[in-house]
Amino acid sequence: MPKEEPDASNTQTKLRRELGLPAVTLSGVGIILGAGIYALLGEAAGMAGNAVWLSFAIAATIAGFSALSYAELSSMYPRASAEFEYVRNAFGRRLAFVVGWLIIFSGILGAATVSLGFAGYFSDLVGFPVLPSAILILLVLAGILFAGIKETAGVAITMTLIEIGGIVMVILIGLPYLGRVDYLELPYGVPGLLQASALVFFAYMGFEEMVKLSEETRNPEKNIPLALMIALAISIVLYMLVSLAAVSVVGWEQLAASRAPFAEVASVALGPAAFTLISVIALFATANTALLMMMASSRIMYGMASSFSLPSLFARVHPRTRTPWTAIIAVALASMVFLFAGEIDFVASITNFTLFVTFVVINASVILLRYRAPDVRRPFRIPGSIGTLPVLPVVGIVSSLFLLVQLDFLVLLVGGALVVLGGGIALLGGERVREAA
Repeated sequence: MPKEEPDASNTQTKLRRELGLPAVTLSGVGIILGAGIYALLGEAAGMAGNAVWLSFAIAATIAGFSALSYAELSSMYPRASAEFEYVRNAFGRRLAFVVGWLIIFSGILGAATVSLGFAGYFSDLVGFPVLPSAILILLVLAGILFAGIKETAGVAITMTLIEIGGIVMVILIGLPYLGRVDYLELPYGVPGLLQASALVFFAYMGFEEMVKLSEETRNPEKNIPLALMIALAISIVLYMLVSLAAVSVVGWEQLAASRAPFAEVASVALGPAAFTLISVIALFATANTALLMMMASSRIMYGMASSFSLPSLFARVHPRTRTPWTAIIAVALASMVFLFAGEIDFVASITNFTLFVTFVVINASVILLRYRAPDVRRPFRIPGSIGTLPVLPVVGIVSSLFLLVQLDFLVLLVGGALVVLGGGIALLGGERVREAA
């Protein structure tokens, strides 16, 4: 196994371990749920029709393979730098930098995507322009992150409970309508279903963010993998039920045409007052997801800076709030820049590109470490192996590559440019940064 690198955080103010299993689990549910359903259900229905629920099932299956790999690696290396740490131990610092670079971007792009979803609901409610609304919510969320991890977790848990309430409400609304449509109707055939699956994979973005809370969680070797599995299972069940309910009430065409699909469902079933209520709940859901994505990106930026792979500026921890304040500011500013990148589905697809590439490398890391570091303690171990070779990570690699090729050519082009840029920085600047540190 590669030799351990020095850690800059050893000489700095440390992050505070405040989170237990319930807090991490609810944080995970919160970051997963708001991302896809409230912001992208309409876009996905426009591709998969009434079979949109099936696109969530396909994406969930593929996400599950990678989630198991994250659970094993997080039990081995419970660090805030997460993917960077895993890949560094398996493949070395340069590839780890590229993966860390992509993960930071996925969180930044994800926060931008979901803040645009927030702004869409906010605009429908009060008529305030979308772009200023998105900028405003990012500023508010950055302030919450700066206040402290305990305060951030408290806000996140409260908003998670509210958003779960909204999803359960839509499920209950849809119960009397079940059976009214053909749930296998595919207006654009299997290609449309697969494209929708690649898009709604964004809806499961979040389980991989949970591992970045390792240095702020008590007993992370046990609690992080367990919380990850529980949060993903809860999210899958709710996604399947709510997508079935939504198409039952309004059909895929109306969902696809709406900027606020959940509110549309409630309005049709219960009247205008329900539209307002669901829209308010959606504000909490999308804000919560953006908050937790920004938190995850700031933590991996902090972790990489602590390991000398980013400028030490980003490893600074505020002495009073014990939060990585410079990394938080950098993530907030970058998220604002990407608000101008285009439509919400395009930004989400770029985020998915970074996830698919990362998941390929993460699954490969599990496989390689089984051979190169067989004696490292694994409190969580993926079941099912042929000799030393773990089978499920292999399936995770193949399935992630399968969804990757479903993305539009422009998305692949932009995502490829991000990979090349990260690789260039790793080759030309990584060692200089380390020496400077």
